[in-house]
Amino acid sequence: MTTYLEVQKKATASFAACFQSTPTIWARAPGRVNLIGEHTDYNDGFVLPCAINFGTLVGISARHDRLVCVVAADQLDARDEFSLDAPITQSQENPWSNYVRGVVRELQSAGYALNGANLSVSGNVPQGAGLSSSASLEVAVGQAFKALYGLQKLLPSQLAVLAQRAENDFVGCRCGIMDQMISACGKARHALLLDCRSLVATPISMPAELVVLIVNSNVRRGLVESEYNTRRQQCEAAAAYYGVKALRDLKIEQLENPPADLPALVFRRARHVVTENQRTLDAADALTRGDIAELSRLMSASHLSMRDDFEITTPAIDHLVDIVGEVVGKRGGVRMTGGGFGGCVVALTTHALAQEAITQIAERYRSPQGAPATSFLCVPSDGVGTF
Repeated sequence: MTTYLEVQKKATASFAACFQSTPTIWARAPGRVNLIGEHTDYNDGFVLPCAINFGTLVGISARHDRLVCVVAADQLDARDEFSLDAPITQSQENPWSNYVRGVVRELQSAGYALNGANLSVSGNVPQGAGLSSSASLEVAVGQAFKALYGLQKLLPSQLAVLAQRAENDFVGCRCGIMDQMISACGKARHALLLDCRSLVATPISMPAELVVLIVNSNVRRGLVESEYNTRRQQCEAAAAYYGVKALRDLKIEQLENPPADLPALVFRRARHVVTENQRTLDAADALTRGDIAELSRLMSASHLSMRDDFEITTPAIDHLVDIVGEVVGKRGGVRMTGGGFGGCVVALTTHALAQEAITQIAERYRSPQGAPATSFLCVPSDGVGTF
């Protein structure tokens, strides 16, 4: 993986080539890995992510007009330009720039006074791996404008909500709040237990002996956006059937017997969300107590629920989970993480067992296209910042 220093050098070079100057401010926002709590966020439930030491850097400087000009260092210096004095609409030529456009539009809609700016964007979050490269970009762009134009009233949690609106309403992906919130509010050496209804975030200290192992299956997540939106619609249908605002309000006891007039598929989707909420609360408690065996059980149950009830894993992902699970046993937990249909596996275990798992993966895993997995150890990191 490229380092932040290498990312900054790349973004600086693109900025200089495009604007013949250097950025006055840098904003950095991390990606995230979700330890447990999958597809619960848009159901007003609970999630337990941590920010990771990979993210997006945005270099920014002021312009003397009302144009926003962006260069994407990771897209062969592709450029986008739009005016703050005209309606901000989607770019068909540069889909990556819609994350920038959406955040700027939401800042304006919220009443923040902006002027023109030059931006350079680069990052080292693996694309399409389910580690929230898009949320990282959105939060970094928002933070860059906040720092450049002194938007001190914009709190990190408010920035997260604004970035989520950009992705929901402008980009068109109906994500929950988790990705943006952990990118904005992460804390080093902690996970964050987030109540996605109240937005109350509780830092959960990570046991010192545990490391975060992320394994990218290198299975590209085809159809993930359409399938994500379908799962969300199914969850909303289940909530409407049971007469609750969101599936967070259902009790596990209400799902003991499938109703005859509720489609079995919709019932299974609801069962995953309701049981996953409880697993997430229990996992936060297990981490706090240092009960790794209980954490192992909960993460395993989460993966099985994603496989059987929510149906978002793939055979390659299941194989990776089996390999890591054989190594760590009850001395760590492993599950798929992210939206599903490919992407990554996350494990919490000791450094020695993580290294053994990496060795086993290298020997025993290939994607359906023949690609090896990419494994890396992560450090739970702070949220967005400027320098």
